[in-house]
Amino acid sequence: MRRVYKKVSVAGSAGAYEVRLDDRPLRTPARRPLHLPTAGLAGAIAEEWDAQGETVVPARMPMMQLAATAIDRVLPDPAAMADAAARYAESDLLCYRADAPAELVHRQHGAWQPLLDWVALDHDAVLKVAHGIMPVAQPPAALAAVRAAVGRLDPWRLTALSVAGSAAGSVVLGLALVTGRIDAEAAWSLSQLDETFQIERWGEDAEAAERRAALREEFRSVERFLSLVA
Repeated sequence: MRRVYKKVSVAGSAGAYEVRLDDRPLRTPARRPLHLPTAGLAGAIAEEWDAQGETVVPARMPMMQLAATAIDRVLPDPAAMADAAARYAESDLLCYRADAPAELVHRQHGAWQPLLDWVALDHDAVLKVAHGIMPVAQPPAALAAVRAAVGRLDPWRLTALSVAGSAAGSVVLGLALVTGRIDAEAAWSLSQLDETFQIERWGEDAEAAERRAALREEFRSVERFLSLVA
């Protein structure tokens, strides 16, 4: 998309800030008004639009993408998004452990088990752990508890959880990030534990490095988004 605007500005008041391109209010991809909850988020999105060159590249505007997702997909039906995000508990990354080698088994337990203990204590979600390749059926009560925890989030934080949980393959990691239990760097490191272990043994190719870097930036964007909607 070619850049046709010259001026980017922020207008509005508490709970209803908007970004304007040449005094025209910005809209989401679904053509909904981009009404934002904080001046900080509006300012960050304005900076993204102002930083574009002759061609507007949406992929370079993570705050805009997250806000648009919240407005177009989450706010119209928060329950559906909460259901989708909570379903990651059925096959959560943290619940699937290696049975060998011993070093990886030890590393997974030491890094992942504290978060499973946390979600059990704080949210009454006692998730089972499987070793090897066999799947494990999670207790309905645990799944219901995860869904309840996710459902308590407001739409903006639910958006952040949805993105982080999908990136990690873990609603537990996503919930920990959104609630401030861990930061973006920890979320990335924990989600990449197996990959990091393999890289330490066998090295890393350029394609894998690029994927890992992109994932790291995704977690960082979610963390920034959370700080801006607070």
